[in-house]
Amino acid sequence: MTLLEVSGLEVHFDTPEGVVKAVNGIDFAVQEGETLAIVGESGAGKSQLVMAIMGLLAENGGASGKAEFRGRDLMQMTPKELNSVRGRNIAMIFQDPMTSLNPYLTIEKQMTEVVMHHQGLRREEARGHAVEMLRAVRIPDPEERIRQYPHEYSGGMRQRVMIAMGLLCQPDLLIADEPSTALDVTIQSQITQLVGELREKTNMSIILITHDLAAVAEICDRVIVMYAGVAVECGSAEDIFYRPQHPYTRGLLASVPRLDRVLDDDLHAIPGNPPNLLELPSGCRFRDRCSEVMDKCVKKPPVWVSDGGRMSRCFLPMEGGKVAPEPGSQKEPSNHLDEANPASPADGEGAV
Repeated sequence: MTLLEVSGLEVHFDTPEGVVKAVNGIDFAVQEGETLAIVGESGAGKSQLVMAIMGLLAENGGASGKAEFRGRDLMQMTPKELNSVRGRNIAMIFQDPMTSLNPYLTIEKQMTEVVMHHQGLRREEARGHAVEMLRAVRIPDPEERIRQYPHEYSGGMRQRVMIAMGLLCQPDLLIADEPSTALDVTIQSQITQLVGELREKTNMSIILITHDLAAVAEICDRVIVMYAGVAVECGSAEDIFYRPQHPYTRGLLASVPRLDRVLDDDLHAIPGNPPNLLELPSGCRFRDRCSEVMDKCVKKPPVWVSDGGRMSRCFLPMEGGKVAPEPGSQKEPSNHLDEANPASPADGEGAV
């Protein structure tokens, strides 16, 4: 069953230099109990995508489109209505726990206020629930450590606290925005493993935004690959890793160090830089960096779809796929491509 359905989502920012188009018409759906990864280089629009859904864009930001959570459009909610959903039904873990936690309040104060507000628990009940959540994310001596301030925790422990806070109200959807970016490799692995274990225990849905492709391979069911504000490929984690279709996806995978790589092999890097979002190129946005570029790449690339739920936005044919009809070419075009309707036509610049 579909938990979240996003269609035609666009995000822009007004700056002194002009309008920055961060996200350009993304469509996707998240099923109940599913873990969806959104990957891509910095500046691809991954974080702003979920910030728009959560109503957390900066003051100079704006968004349009739909984000229906259990049939209710988050984009049309008032701030009061959004506050009732955030934390209780949808929780979010941010990149840097030190800036997300209030340095002037104890962990106990910050955690108990969440459940007291959303679940109406008394303070002692809320404290007991918070202690249990800290224990669930393997914080040692939670009865004592809950009294401490954020600066008394290590980076990895602060991120565990953020995960515990996200799980306090047992949300249906957890959004994790680069949850292990600022941590060392060992702690990154522990956080990834923890998220995977919590998903299995709670059956909640997860949107994982990350650069860590190893984490994606370990815990994710489906993957959306974003580049310069659009989705260039979508498919199951197995398909993305073993049968990538888009040149950008293949470039990302080739740039990851591998244990089975010959020692004297050079580490592959995608040449060039992502385009300026103030002056987006026409046609394929990846063409200036693509090793398989063709003359026709100056035009808008077609969207390939398959019955297995794959999508690729490229002039190169996709294995087992067919070109989706242009928006408006059918009387009743579908707005998203998901497991319930995998052969739906793409709708808009960034349809998945």
